[in-house]
Amino acid sequence: MTVVVCIPARYASSRFPGKMLANETGKYLLQHTYEQAIKATLPTRVIIATDDDRIRTAAERFGAPCIMTSKRHQSGMDRIAEAMKEIEADVIVNLQGDEPRVDPAHIDQVAELLLDHQNVAMATLAASVTHHEHIANPNIVKVVRNLSGHAVYFSRSVIPYDREAGGAGTDIEYLRHLGIYAYRKHFLMTLTSLPQTPLEKAEKLEQLRALEHGYHLLVGKVTHVSVGIDTLEQYRAFVQFYRNDPNRSLENEEAKSK
Repeated sequence: MTVVVCIPARYASSRFPGKMLANETGKYLLQHTYEQAIKATLPTRVIIATDDDRIRTAAERFGAPCIMTSKRHQSGMDRIAEAMKEIEADVIVNLQGDEPRVDPAHIDQVAELLLDHQNVAMATLAASVTHHEHIANPNIVKVVRNLSGHAVYFSRSVIPYDREAGGAGTDIEYLRHLGIYAYRKHFLMTLTSLPQTPLEKAEKLEQLRALEHGYHLLVGKVTHVSVGIDTLEQYRAFVQFYRNDPNRSLENEEAKSK
């Protein structure tokens, strides 16, 4: 089966405009993500999907294939569906462009969930929350799984809510969602043909579209997170990390600034 990674990248960002092209390390932020993605072993191609000529030009400079898409898309998932429409693929991995420390093994793992479970159409990853204060942080998305490993719900709020503790309990394993997905191509085309749903709009979480329309989403568990760049402060921390040793592994870093 053919696995392709598609990285949706837009220039606009409410908290950090133009972050994909930030280049204080000597490389674009998007370039760091791309270079991590091509280290994965299962994908045959890594493609960038954007609606901005500035990003397309940057991608050409560092040798990444790039497909132009509409500016009207409401989510990265929708952008990927347009970009991948004419591309041959069985499994498509959705990797956010602001993940410069993504572990290539996670890309392989999320794809393997579909390769190993032929009845599953969509999958993602999560890891145990290791900092208790992260549980109530709305910038960190939490997920609850059922006993079969399928997602019950994703939220920016505390889930599950420990009634006795009045919120985040200490005897419950909280799972932090990683913003990486794998879809079977035919399912992605079906899902993105459906309208956005109320919970998706409220939480600003595109994966809720699948749950609200009644589809199952398998959640694999990993041992560590790779933290994306949402703010200028987080980018500056990444720059410092990179400057300290540009040859050091970019994996296994959990942000303390979120």
